[in-house]
Amino acid sequence: MNAFPRTVVGGISVSRMIIGTNWFLGFSHCTNAKDEAIREFVMTRQKIADIIEVFLKNGVDTIMGLIQRDPLYEGIQDAQQRTGKKVIVVSTPSVPVHSDTPEKGFYLGEAEKIFDIERSRGSTFCFPHQSTTDALVDRCTRRIRHMDQISRMIRDRGMIPGLSTHMPESIVYADESGLDVETYISLYNSMGYLMQVEVDWILNVIKRAKKPVMTIKPMAAGLLRPLQGLTFVWNTIRPQDMVTVGTMTPREAEESIELSLSILEKRDSNVRLQETRSKASIKSK
Repeated sequence: MNAFPRTVVGGISVSRMIIGTNWFLGFSHCTNAKDEAIREFVMTRQKIADIIEVFLKNGVDTIMGLIQRDPLYEGIQDAQQRTGKKVIVVSTPSVPVHSDTPEKGFYLGEAEKIFDIERSRGSTFCFPHQSTTDALVDRCTRRIRHMDQISRMIRDRGMIPGLSTHMPESIVYADESGLDVETYISLYNSMGYLMQVEVDWILNVIKRAKKPVMTIKPMAAGLLRPLQGLTFVWNTIRPQDMVTVGTMTPREAEESIELSLSILEKRDSNVRLQETRSKASIKSK
C-alpha cells in the first residue's frame, strides 16, 4: 500500500484518514445489545492496539475521540511502542454546561481540570464535544457563546483548539465571528444520517469553511457499506478535508485503508469481495 495522503491543520501535518474510536468504546449508534457486544469483543487494550497498529503502519497516524478512557489511551501507547510511530491525538472531551453557562460562561476550575488531563495524555488537538459546543450555539447573535474562553484555555496548555459539532451553524458562525479554532468536526455521509439539513447543504457548508473540516460518520454508523460510504465522501470533500473511519478488527482497518486509497487514486481496489451462495452464478469461471 502507498502512504496515506496528508493535510495540514493548525500547522500540524495529519493523515487525511482519521482513526475513529466509537467502535473501540462501545458506541454503536444502533442498539444496546450491539454496544455490549463491542465492549465485550473489542474494548480491550490489546485489541485496540492491534487495530491502531495497522493504521500506523499504513501512514494513518491521527486518531479522534474520548482519549481519557483508559482502554483507548493504553491501546494508543502500546501501538506507538510497537511501531515506533507517534499518534496525533484529536481529543473531544465534554465540558459541562450548566443552567447559568449561557450568561456567565463556563466554570473555569471545572474546565481547566479537564484540559489539564488532556494535556497530560498527549493531546495535540482538543475540541469540546458537540454536547458542549451545540448547547451554546446562538442563532440570534450568530455566535457560539463563551467558546473563546475554551479556545484560550486550550491554547494556554499548548494544544490546538477546534470545534466538534453536529450543527452546521457552528462552522458558519465560527467563521463569521473569527473564533480561534483551526478546524471543525462535522457529520457528513450520503444518507444524511444524524445531519440536521440535507446532504447538499452540509457539503456547501464544508466547501465554504475557512478551515479544514474533519468529517465523521462516513458510513452512517454501519448503515452504509464501506464502498458506498467512502466513495461518496472522498469524492466530494476538498483536498484539505479529512474522513474519520472506525473499525472493529485489524482486517477491517486494512480494507478501509486500501479501499480509500483506491478511491483517491482512481484505481481498482485489492479488497476481496465477500461471498455468499447467491453470488455463485455471477462469478467468473
